[in-house]
Formats: sequence, C-alpha cells, structure tokens
Amino acid sequence: MKHLLIIDTSILAIWLEVPGMENCGPDHDRWDKKRVAQKIQSEIDEKTTTFVLPLASIIETGNHIAHARHSRKERGDALADLMRKSADQQTPWAAFSDQTVLWSSEKLKLLADSWPELAAQKLSLGDATIKDVAEYYTQMGYSVEILTGDLGLKAYEPRVSVEIPRRRQRG
Repeated sequence: MKHLLIIDTSILAIWLEVPGMENCGPDHDRWDKKRVAQKIQSEIDEKTTTFVLPLASIIETGNHIAHARHSRKERGDALADLMRKSADQQTPWAAFSDQTVLWSSEKLKLLADSWPELAAQKLSLGDATIKDVAEYYTQMGYSVEILTGDLGLKAYEPRVSVEIPRRRQRG
C-alpha cells in the first residue's frame, strides 16, 4: 500500500527551524529537530512515501515565520522552497493541486457544517482541514500518517482496515 505523510504545522515549524518553535508534543512523545530530521530522512530513504503539505500547515507556518524573533527571510525562503516542490510535484511531494477538490463550494459547506462540533472538541479549523486531507487520501487508497506533535490531531489519523484474504472454495 502506498504511504502518505501529512506534515502538520507543529512538525513543519521544527523542520524549518522557526525561532521559538524548537519542539512540540507531550513530554512522553517529544519532537525536536533531530527527531523530525530522522523521521523525514527515513521516509525519503524508503522511497515509497509521498509527502503532503496541507494548506493549513503552509498558512500557519507562514504566520509563525512572519512573527518570529529573527531569521524571518531565511525561514520564509525555506518554506517557499517546499511550497514550490509541492506545486511542482517534485518527488517525494504530492502535487498541491490534488487538494483543490477539498476547497470546492460543496466541501467548504460540509466543513462549515461539521466544524462547530469539532471546535467544541477543541479541534482548530486548520486541524479540521488537515483531518479532511487525511480522509481524502485514505479514500484514494493510501496508508496515511499525520506527522504531528498534537495528540488531539493525531487521534483523527484514519485507520486502514486490513483486508483478510478469503479462502478459496474447493469445488
């Protein structure tokens, strides 16, 4: 099965070394630059993983960069580079245009209908859209992993049921 890695803001900010965002996650599952770099590199080395940058991660990370204490231009260049790679579908990145179906009028109305309940459960609007990205790729036949330090978002990672082969009937 094809593997897909959705990169959340919390991890993307660490990977890009956004000042003030050096780690994330609870104490028992802490993410830092070394752990993020090892995870990303191991997925690249596997050569079977496709990376996805959701629009929410791009916007939120861009906001963090713009408000950082320093290195805004350098971190902005690094994010822009990943955005171009995604736009150009440069391996291992999925084309960002694959996600455009999630921004149709119909999908925005579905998001509007479902999000207030998710907000009551403390899931941000950005995370709700990342959840939708994960579900979209799962329906396309991918094994989806949301790479995040946010256990609340991680809980929405789609589970793929394993198909149990049927026994052949002897005739």
